[in-house]
Amino acid sequence: MSPTHTRKEGRLYRYYVSQAVLQGGPNDAPYRRLPAGEIEGLVMAQVRALLRQPEVVVGTWRAARAEAPDLTETEVREALGRLDPLWDELFPGEQQRIVRLLVERVTVTEGGAEIRLNLEGLAGLAREWAAKQPRERMAA
Repeated sequence: MSPTHTRKEGRLYRYYVSQAVLQGGPNDAPYRRLPAGEIEGLVMAQVRALLRQPEVVVGTWRAARAEAPDLTETEVREALGRLDPLWDELFPGEQQRIVRLLVERVTVTEGGAEIRLNLEGLAGLAREWAAKQPRERMAA
């Protein structure tokens, strides 16, 4: 699905359109258009849950060690854990940057949504936030 929008009576409506519709395919796609807010809310709820999964933390830590060998698993877990409580305070542009780093692909089916994370993007985010942590402690 691809993001798009339309304006009607001065209001902006954001939604996602299936590739079948964009490519002029058959009209029997189960989800032709979906409201952007609903999809984005679902994706962020899943991303927040995935960031707490031990296997995601360990995978992120392993990927991050390639560029930051002294980074500990605890620092990665704490860095990823800071995303959830801070999310609503971030500017929309920063939220968008983080989602693009974290999410490789979202596939919507009748059974739900499959979200594929980008471990390299996740590792970069963990390195970035772990590097900020010592400065934040010093300022406190």
